[in-house]
Amino acid sequence: MLTDAKIKAAKPREAAYKLVDSAQLFLHVTPAGGKHWRMNYTFGKNAAGKPAQKTLTFGPYPGVTLVEARQKRDAAKTLLREGRDPAVEKRVSIEARAADHSNTFEIVARRWFELRKAIWSPVHADDVLRSLERDVFPAIGALPLSAIDSPMILGLLNAVEQRGAVETAHRLRQRISDIFVYAIAAGGLAIADPAASLGKALRKKPRAKKQPSVIDRLRDYDAQVEAVRTMLAKCDAERCRASTKLALRLLALTAVRPNEVQNARWEELEGLDGPNPVWRIPAARMKGDQDRKAEDGGDHVVPLSTYAVATIEALRPLTGGYQLMFPSERHVHRPISENTLRALLIRAGYYQRHVPHGFRSAFSTIMNERPDRQDGDRAVIDLMLAHVPKDKVEGAYNRAAYMPRRHELAQAWGDLIASGLVAPEEHLGKPIRWAAHTDREAA
Repeated sequence: MLTDAKIKAAKPREAAYKLVDSAQLFLHVTPAGGKHWRMNYTFGKNAAGKPAQKTLTFGPYPGVTLVEARQKRDAAKTLLREGRDPAVEKRVSIEARAADHSNTFEIVARRWFELRKAIWSPVHADDVLRSLERDVFPAIGALPLSAIDSPMILGLLNAVEQRGAVETAHRLRQRISDIFVYAIAAGGLAIADPAASLGKALRKKPRAKKQPSVIDRLRDYDAQVEAVRTMLAKCDAERCRASTKLALRLLALTAVRPNEVQNARWEELEGLDGPNPVWRIPAARMKGDQDRKAEDGGDHVVPLSTYAVATIEALRPLTGGYQLMFPSERHVHRPISENTLRALLIRAGYYQRHVPHGFRSAFSTIMNERPDRQDGDRAVIDLMLAHVPKDKVEGAYNRAAYMPRRHELAQAWGDLIASGLVAPEEHLGKPIRWAAHTDREAA
C-alpha cells in the first residue's frame, strides 16, 4: 500500500507508470511529473460480450490526498455493489450542478466565439466552430468549467491525435486555453486554465510541407518565367466558369494569399481609374494573431498593375452587384473555396506541381532574381507579400511604405507573366464544360 512518503518520492520517468495502492486504486505518474488518482473497474459488457474494462479518475495529487482518494474509491465501490456505473454517476452529478448555474464549457465557449468571430474571416470562423462541435463539446461541453481538469482535456486531445490529426489537436488546445482565459476574465467563471501547459504532452507537430510551385527545381530565370506564363495559358484554355479563371489570374498577379482572393470584396478596391490603383485588404482578414488583426493602420495595401485592373474590370459584369468579388456558385453570400482554384490547376495538368499558394513563392523567387532588380528590392518584395522582417516590431511596422516602388514591381511582374495571355474579357460567355460527345484532345 502507498504512503505519502512513497508518493512524494515518486519521480517522473521516460514513460508513464503507476503506483498501486489497494482495491484497484493507483496513482498514475506522467513523464511530465503529474500524479493523478485512478481506479480500474469492470462494468457491463463490451462489443465482444466480455466485461468492459473502465478507469475512473479522482483528481491530481496532492489536490486529492491519499486518504481522500481511498474515500472516493470506497464510494465508487459502493455504487458498483448497487449496480451503478460510478463514471456515469459522476458525470450525471456534474451535469446536474452545471444546469443550476448555466456556466457549462459549451455555453461559455459560444460566448467566446461570438466575440472572436468578428475579427476572423467567415471561413476561419466556421472552421473554429466546427472543430469545437466535433471534438470538444461532446467530451466536455456539458461540464461546468470548474469540473474540467487537465486529464479530461488531454484525453480528448489524445483522441484527436489517434486519428492522425496532430496539428488539429494542437489548435484545439490553443482554442480551449483561450476559452478558459476568457472565462477567467469574464467575471471569474474559471480560476485557472487547465489547457495551458498541455502542449508539451502532445506529439510534436509535423514539419510543414513546402507548398509546391511550378518553378521548383528550375534554376534558370527565363525558364521560371516561362513556366508561370505557360501554366496560366493552360489554365486559360480549360473550360470552367469565367470568374474562376479571373480569380486565378488575379491571384497570380497580386501574389496575395489564396484566402484573401477568395474573400475579396468590391468595396476594398480603390482608385481603379487613377494612376495608382490599390486593393486595401482589411487587417482583420490578414494572417496573424488577434493583435495583428486589430492593429490600427494594419491594412495590407496591394498595388494593382494594369493587368490586375483589366482582370477586375472584366469580372465586374459577372459579380459587380454582389459584395464578394468571387462568390460561390450556389451561395452568393459565401466565397469560393480554395479547392475551386486548386481544381483548375489540376485539370490543367499541375497536380502536386503547383497549388494556389505557390504563386507567392514564384513571385518572390523571380522578382528577387530578375536582372534589373534594385538595391533594397528584397525588403519591398517582402512587404508586398505582407511579411514582417524579424528585426521589426509588428505594431510599429510601416505597411504603407515604398508604394511607388511597389507599383513599379507589380507592373513589372504583370509584364513578365501576363504579357501575351488572352485578354481577360475574352473568357466571358465561353462554354464552361466539355460536351459529352466532344473529343477534348481535338478541341
